[in-house]
Amino acid sequence: MGKIKVKRSTPLTDMTAMCDVAFLLLTFFILTATARQPEPMPVDMPASTVQIKVPDTDLGTITVGDGGKLFFGVAGPDIRMNMLDRMGEQYGLTFTPEERQRFSLIDGFGVPLSQLKQLIAMDNTQRIESGIQQGIPADSTDNQLKEWILAARKATAEVNDKQMRIAIKGDKEEEYPAIKKVIDILQDQKLNKFSLITSLRVAE
Repeated sequence: MGKIKVKRSTPLTDMTAMCDVAFLLLTFFILTATARQPEPMPVDMPASTVQIKVPDTDLGTITVGDGGKLFFGVAGPDIRMNMLDRMGEQYGLTFTPEERQRFSLIDGFGVPLSQLKQLIAMDNTQRIESGIQQGIPADSTDNQLKEWILAARKATAEVNDKQMRIAIKGDKEEEYPAIKKVIDILQDQKLNKFSLITSLRVAE
């Protein structure tokens, strides 16, 4: 008796559902991602094998580089606006709602208060141009960095009801006196605990 041959057919898989899921995931990641703002002063950080992550919230970052120039940045738009209001009240400056909103999007800055309005009016490309930001004054006669840190700490406590953490990001070629100046400012406010941001080095 002859065998009956069964006709074989190639199975078809409907990929429509898979494509839908892929596009949904892509849309989700695009909408939830935050664009990284360009740094006003890039620094070449020293290497370290320590792998402790710096928090993303309630953090103030002091950047030191380019011959001792000082920059300051705070995480969180609400904290930035609150900090700006405090500095404006202290120094007799008034900022419009548009200026407050634009400042809340700036991750870090390095200009005296007298030049802050001009910096806010610039776009991101202009802000990072060489020579635009000359650093925040931190000398004995005009220590604006100290006042920014104090205003940021008060703003963080008011907005998030938490203590702000401080991180120092210094260029590896920067001389010690520039870093010590920042540490002295922190210790003057009884801040003896802070983080030093480094790049990761593979352990030997």
